[in-house]
Formats: sequence, C-alpha cells, structure tokens
Amino acid sequence: PTRPFEAWLRTPRHADAPGIYAFGHVPRPPEEPDRVPNRKLIGGAVLSALCGMLVWSLCADGYISFWFWPYLWITPEAWRVARPGDQLVAFSVTSRLYYVFCAAILIAVCGRFGNWMEVLRRFVLTPLARPRPEEAAAPPAPEADPVGWPELRDAGQPAVAERLAAEAREGRLNDVDYIRLHRAWRSVQADSSRLHAYTDAVLRHGAAACVHPSGARDLPTRAARHDLYTAQVRIGAAVDAQRNPYRYRGAGIALDPALLGTSLLAVGPPGSGKTRRVVRPVVESLCLQALAGTAAVVAVGAAGADLGPVDAFDVVIAIGDPASAYDLDLYGGTADPDEAAGMLAAAMLDGFEGPEADPRRAATALGQLLGPYRAAHGRFPAVPELRELLDGNAAALAALREALDDAGEHAWARGLAARERQSGRPGDIGALLADRIALLDRPAFAGFFDVTGRTRPFSLNSLEHPLRVRIDLPERGHAEASRMLTRLLLAQFIAAATARTDRSLFACLVLDDAAHTVTAEAVRGLQRLRSAHAGAVLALRGLDDVPEALRAALLGAAGCKVALSGMNTWDGKRFAEAWGTTWVEESDVTRTPDYSGGILKRTVRGIRRLFTGEAATTESVTVRRVERERWSASDLANQVPPGHAVASLTSVAGESSPPVLVNLWG
Repeated sequence: PTRPFEAWLRTPRHADAPGIYAFGHVPRPPEEPDRVPNRKLIGGAVLSALCGMLVWSLCADGYISFWFWPYLWITPEAWRVARPGDQLVAFSVTSRLYYVFCAAILIAVCGRFGNWMEVLRRFVLTPLARPRPEEAAAPPAPEADPVGWPELRDAGQPAVAERLAAEAREGRLNDVDYIRLHRAWRSVQADSSRLHAYTDAVLRHGAAACVHPSGARDLPTRAARHDLYTAQVRIGAAVDAQRNPYRYRGAGIALDPALLGTSLLAVGPPGSGKTRRVVRPVVESLCLQALAGTAAVVAVGAAGADLGPVDAFDVVIAIGDPASAYDLDLYGGTADPDEAAGMLAAAMLDGFEGPEADPRRAATALGQLLGPYRAAHGRFPAVPELRELLDGNAAALAALREALDDAGEHAWARGLAARERQSGRPGDIGALLADRIALLDRPAFAGFFDVTGRTRPFSLNSLEHPLRVRIDLPERGHAEASRMLTRLLLAQFIAAATARTDRSLFACLVLDDAAHTVTAEAVRGLQRLRSAHAGAVLALRGLDDVPEALRAALLGAAGCKVALSGMNTWDGKRFAEAWGTTWVEESDVTRTPDYSGGILKRTVRGIRRLFTGEAATTESVTVRRVERERWSASDLANQVPPGHAVASLTSVAGESSPPVLVNLWG
C-alpha cells in the first residue's frame, strides 16, 4: 500500500494565481461568460424532449397528417395498392425509411432547441474524461518517481538514493526530512567539498541526517494543513460565489514566504479568528520550515497567546517571568551606538505624541549618552543607568565624565557636554525618554535586559540561523511596557534582517498584537524587508491603533491585506480605498403603467388590479458599464459572514490578486 508520505510527494501541484493552495489543486476550465446554468440547461433539454414526444405521438396517431404527404408525392401508387396474393415489400421498406428520416429530423430539431449536445458534453463526456482515482494515484516511472530520489542517482550516488528511498518506503522519512535533505543536497551542489560529509551522514543516519540543531524533526502538533514542498500553509477556501474572481472560486487559499515577503496586515476585532486562523498557521508553517533549514521565525505575543505549544520553539523568552531561561538584548546585539540609539528611539515613541516627539531628536539624545557610556565602560548602560542619564542626574553624568577621562576617550566628551546643556531645558526630549524607559525599570523586570553577561540574552542578530523564537510579553499588568518592547523588537528585526549577509533563510517576525507599534520608521522598514528575503505579520484589532497619518501608508506598505468579519465602516473605508475600483455591468429597471391593448386586454388588467391591488406595468432594462469599489466599506462591515475574511495577496515578484472572500473554516 502507498504510504501517506509517498502520496503527498507524488500529488501534482498547480497554482495558477497567487495565494492558491497548489497541493492537489485542479485549475478551473476557461471561463465561459455565456455558460447556461445547469438547472436551465437540463430543464430546456427535458422540455424539448417532451415536446418532441408529443409531436411524434400526434403524427403517429394521425392527428397530424401532412407530415406523410411528401412520401405520397414521391412514391408510385403501385407500391401502396396491393393485388391479391402480393406483399407490399417496397412500401414496407420505404415507409420505414421515411419514418426514420422524419424521426431523425425531429430529434435534430429538438436537440438543437434543447441543447442536447451541451448536456452530453457537460454531464457525460467531461466526467468520463477525468482520470479515475486509481489512475491518478498510480506511481510514476522509477526514473521520474520523486520517492526514489532521481537527482541523487543522476549525480552518481545510488547508495545514498536507495537508503533514503528505503526510509521513505518504511515510513521513517517525513516531509520535514525530505525538504531538509533536499536543501542540504543543493548546498552540496553549490560546494562540492561538502559531498563526502553529506553522503556519510545519510548512509549512517538515514532520514535523521543533517538534522536541526534542536534534534527535532517535526512539531509536537499541527493545527493547520501544510505543504512543505511549496512552503504553503492553508488558511481557508475561497467562497464559490459570483463576487469572487473566477479562478479563485472554491480553491484553497494559502500563504507562503513569497507572499509573506511583502508583509501581511490582518485587521479584525477580538473573536474574528486573527490568531487561530491566520497568525498561528503562519507561525506553525515557519516553525516547520525552520526545522527544514529554510526559515527563521520570531513570534511575539501576550503571555498565553495561542501561538502553538512551547515545545515547538527553540528559544522562549518570557519577559517578567523569573523562570525564563533566556533574556532579551535591549540593544539588539549591535555595537554601534548610533544604531542602538535609533532602535531605542523608535521603541520609545509610538507616534501618538505629536510633532514635539521627533524620532531624530530622540535618537540624537540617546546617541549622546550611549556612545560615551560604551566608550567608557565597554558596554551599553543598563536600564536604571540609562534612566538616570536621561533624567539629567548630575551625579550620574559626572561619573560618566570621569570614566571617560580615565579611559582616555576624550572625543566623546563633546556629545556628553551637549546632552548636559540640553538636560533640564524646557522642551527637552530627554524627560520624555526617561519616562518611557522608566516603564522597564520596574521590580517585575528585575534581572531582565542584563548587559553584564550574567544571563543568556537573545539578540535578533541570530536570524542567519534557522531559529524558532517565541517572546511572551506581560501585557496584562504592563500593557504600555509590552507595547514599547514590541516596537523595539520590530525595529531590531528590520535592522537585523536588512543587515544580513546570508539571506538564504526567509526571516519573519509575527506580531500577534501590533497595537501602538507602527511608526513612520517601521512603515519605511517594512518596504525594505521585501528585498531582504524577510517579512512581517502584523495583527490589529482596528486601524485606530495606528496613528491616523500612517494608516494609508501602512496599507500601502503591506502587500498582503486581510480584513476579517466584524470590521467597522471606518476601517472598511481604508481597505476599500486601498483595493480601488473595477468596472462592472449595472442594470437599471424602469417600470411604467401598461395602457396598451384593446378592450379585452384592458378589462383583464382591470380585474387583476381589482383583486391584487397592483397595476399592470411594463419593464425596460438599461445595462451599462460603471466603475464601482471592489469591496465598499459597508460591504466589509455588514456583508462578511462570521468566520470569513476578505484577503488580497501580493507576491515578491509583483503578482497580485484582487480581494477574495475566504471561508477561514473551509
């Protein structure tokens, strides 16, 4: 019997549009705008058949006699008049032929009006032409069977190919192993010096060769349908409705790195399915790809968020939990004071303060302190130390000045002196930054953000490795601090992803709650991720959590947009503007009183009006092409059923799909 893995590998994959789940997908036939509906087609065929039977019955029973006249005109009378003892053989034969001829004409006429050929093609010939399940499941030829690893055989490694094929036939090879070993083989083709190590590992360990550093070969559980061959995860099915594009109707909808590389924005109220139906499947898919050595994922959410089991991650950082095995590097692992200052400035300002909170001024103020401190101490300041310096504490500033003198770093003294002069002046941004950093200087965070090396800080500079990272934020008791940390992680991720030298891995940051996270710098950073083989997933309860000046820019920067059910009309208006308009045919029906006809017809209309109370009218229909919104704000707020979403997807290559109504439970 064929094992599930072998059936998975042999299943054909077709994707004729962005976002279609390619596994086992059968593309729809070309669209036929004038296609007759099934019910109308069958009804017309049955009606024409009944009419034909009625006409034939009337002809055969003699009620209609003129149909036989042509036969009488063209045949001699002797054929029809029998002499004693003679048989009318000629009449019997020719009359039957005439019957067949007339029946054929009647069938042709009824078949033409009843469209019988279309019925035959649609309901008989097309189903017979489809391959039977046993034919579709038949294994391909050995030289083309992917289960047999033909690429290894072609490269002169039959022993390695046979070992992996035996592992697959015995059920010890899964989809993660297949993708991981294929990726390792591609690296061998790029660098032939790795060939011996690869063949030796496969011959010794089989499917467990080249395993992920964690030793895991699969996730503890899978909550979504995945196809690692195409790196897709299925999130639902497009509704088979007239409103959806023809190619998408009834097809599965999936996400993959080619789409997530343009970043994804999901907006919907609580309970609409953002986390369970969109965020968690994406996180799960990226974790599987990380085990296969093709991706790195950082999932950020509140403590207890449904992002999958803890065992599915390599690094779990629980901010504020003393039992957390890992800490978070507040400065993103960078040694550049200006870069660290820019990331901290983006984190401390959420974009709602107004023009007085300029990110450039904030970055300058932080740089005037971080640079001298690192030059004097060889590290960046801890949270309490940075708070004192931003507050303009005289003792802290004097101690830093003395440390600079002792270290001989006099070049940094000018920046520190400028910070001292500005400190305490009206409008100085240092006071605002001190208030913001004070959110992290709490007893709940004692022991976190350590800079002395006593803990195990995690830095987003590790995105060059296939890591699975989960960061739990204390959103319940420290909501504002959690938002600031989310902004910090987004800024650090953008900086680390765009600065990678090895971009072979797809890096993705998933924010389960991106409220008060999006800043002007973050929007610009999202656009840079596309060329860095990276992307971000942002989930929002509503666009009100984004500064008004950035809402349109955020929708423009996110290539993939998902509007879930329950959205309000204000947010729907933004999505409607982002999706634009299209040309549609609009019909106008005009009804006018009917005064035509003679006395009898007017009498009948009068009796009808007397009994029904409705006047007889005539209708005139006007059809015209007009430009309408693809999805209006009212439609998004009122016409999206529960458990559904409207999604538009764009790939890194530039392919895009119009908005599609998706059943997230399909």
